[in-house]
Amino acid sequence: MLQREKKTALLSSVPVPRALLAMGLPTMVGMMISALYNLVDAYFVGGLGESPMGAVAVVFPLGQVVVGLGLLFGNGAAVYIARLLGHGDREAADRAASTALFGSILAGAAFILCTVAFLRPVLILLGATGSILPYALTYGRIYIVSSVFNVFNVTMNNIVTSEGAAKTTMGTMLAGAALNIALDPVFIFVLDMGVAGAAIATAISQAASALVYLFYILRRRSIFSFSVRACRFSREIMAEILKIGVPTMIFQLLTSLSIALINRQSRGCGDSVIAGLGAVSRIISMGNLMVFGFIKGFQPIAGYSYGAQNIPRLREAVRTATLWTTGFCAVFGLGMALFPAAVISQFTPGDALFIRAGQAALRANGLTFLLFGFYTVYSSLFLALGRAKEGFFLGLCRQGICFFPVILLLPQVWGLNGILYAQPIADVISAAIAAYMAAGLHRELSPPA
Repeated sequence: MLQREKKTALLSSVPVPRALLAMGLPTMVGMMISALYNLVDAYFVGGLGESPMGAVAVVFPLGQVVVGLGLLFGNGAAVYIARLLGHGDREAADRAASTALFGSILAGAAFILCTVAFLRPVLILLGATGSILPYALTYGRIYIVSSVFNVFNVTMNNIVTSEGAAKTTMGTMLAGAALNIALDPVFIFVLDMGVAGAAIATAISQAASALVYLFYILRRRSIFSFSVRACRFSREIMAEILKIGVPTMIFQLLTSLSIALINRQSRGCGDSVIAGLGAVSRIISMGNLMVFGFIKGFQPIAGYSYGAQNIPRLREAVRTATLWTTGFCAVFGLGMALFPAAVISQFTPGDALFIRAGQAALRANGLTFLLFGFYTVYSSLFLALGRAKEGFFLGLCRQGICFFPVILLLPQVWGLNGILYAQPIADVISAAIAAYMAAGLHRELSPPA
């Protein structure tokens, strides 16, 4: 009981900077380590050539859809659970947690079966060229089937974070990522399994993380009680989960779609450009995931404070989260912008076109990454407050409303540069919209004069 009270205290009474560090920093580090799944695969597969690396880039959006399913139930339930804990309704929180966990597994299994059944046309639709397709099929069959573990992991990641156990989340992701880093070179080069080896290494690593979470449940370390009997796919619970979960999933689907559009627009430029932009996506996604990880710690604090009507604590959490994420984005983004050649050449140092395209895209994305922290805090804040419409719209901007017109039209008039700079242009527009909406929210939350 004492452990449960300590977890709840992080949400309710511990000073905001300390609470954000306790909940956000471990998750941020865990997400950083988890992001190495993507970078490690790209790094080692890069040694096999441009076409195998292009295959990993083409399959990458499918992995993001799987993550989206985990976020649909996990993040949707986490925000709802935080508000329920703020109201003191522990029994309802148990039902929401169980419903989210088992619902995500069912949804993930259905998606995986459909994807594997139509994998070839799906990969062609995602931008696989004739030379990339054989490698993408080999990598994708193993990667997609094993991603059922990742659905479970992402869901548990969000639920465990919502109860204040961010260190458990960090440790679980750290264990899986460390295993992946160790196994990749063994399966790819020592056992000479190529792209299949990369997929198998990732599958084993994700299964190991799932086992850690399973032990966490069975040993009753969670403040929630998970059981099939507690599942309630009722209108009330599903409405609350989906109200936040659907926008979050759509944000993730837009990430997949934006990468797929970049791949398709790059098909005429050759495998080297597809592979180079795929490497940039994975590098920037590492920074993205670290910010998202920190925000996972911020969201429960914001949701709990709002549910308890502790508006001063809410405002302090928003200020602190914005300051810290912007500082991180400045360091990460400027590092990428100032040293793009040194970073991108680590993947395939002998391909001039790969390096030239990747260098230009990484420099531009690094500069606009400075805006990402501010944008993410407010798109997540609206959802944490249960204001799904505003959060949904703002979340759609960066890789949807603002990105699609740019990526579809700009290459027609600017060629390859239109592909390289599409995301940075969308980032600037999205940040401007976020600033406008943030100003309105702060006026609403400010005490009356």
